[in-house]
Amino acid sequence: MAIHSSMRGLRCFCVAAECLSFKETARQLYLTPSAVSHQIKQLESELGLDLFLRQTRSVELTAQGKAFYQALLPLMRELEQTLRTFSQQKNPTEISISMPEFFASELFVPKLVGWSEQHPDINLKVETIKSRQDPAKHTDLQILLASSKPTDKVAYELFPISYVPACNPALYQQLNGLGFDALTKVPCLVHQARPWSWHQWAEQLELEVFTPKQVIQLDSMFSVARAAQQGLGIALVPWPISHSWFASGSLKRLFSEELESRDKYYLVQHATDPNKPQIQLLVNWILQSFQRAF
Repeated sequence: MAIHSSMRGLRCFCVAAECLSFKETARQLYLTPSAVSHQIKQLESELGLDLFLRQTRSVELTAQGKAFYQALLPLMRELEQTLRTFSQQKNPTEISISMPEFFASELFVPKLVGWSEQHPDINLKVETIKSRQDPAKHTDLQILLASSKPTDKVAYELFPISYVPACNPALYQQLNGLGFDALTKVPCLVHQARPWSWHQWAEQLELEVFTPKQVIQLDSMFSVARAAQQGLGIALVPWPISHSWFASGSLKRLFSEELESRDKYYLVQHATDPNKPQIQLLVNWILQSFQRAF
């Protein structure tokens, strides 16, 4: 008996025994009805049994067919479970993580080369969030920016940030030396989640008069930094996460005074999944890569 052909016939037989229709069996198995009929006839020939009574518009199990199906069903279920178990062992584990868009582009993604080389059997699904006001994603892990440490979940502090007034090199040449009057010459750029950041900065510096030419709010920190890079105005960008923009010369610090904040990045573990022990590997890697790294 050819084992591989018999397995195909057994599968066809089990489906046909459940739905009592070769046409429906063909639909479920993505075969033609003639292919289903051929495989079952071949199985009957190999067994030396008539498994079905074939009528014009329907089929029925013979007594021998019913007995064979009842004996075969638990074996096929056990085989399917075995295949699923070993398939899960072979397939890479997927871990999902959400984080602010700017954190992903500036810090997380550039370091992923090292992670991928160490863990080629773990797939990552990275979800990005433009603003802390956006709804949270349902993921295994989350990196978030918050003014206090979450207490309802397992959370790890990564590092604090401040906000730096910056513009592109061309604007820097025009504005450097004007002092705070530079803020009356070009727009002030800010993330819409923090619309009063420039006023907080001025208040922190105890400026008696703060009359910016214009305030433009953008919906993501990447958009804020990009607009500043293109010369739209002076932006408050988060430091040290924007380090690469300054290192490359895309942005220059216009004032030394920063907006101090209570904002910090935290890594949050939503739940412990016993089927995903690899989550802890990613937690350890993130802590090693980013915890108090600046």
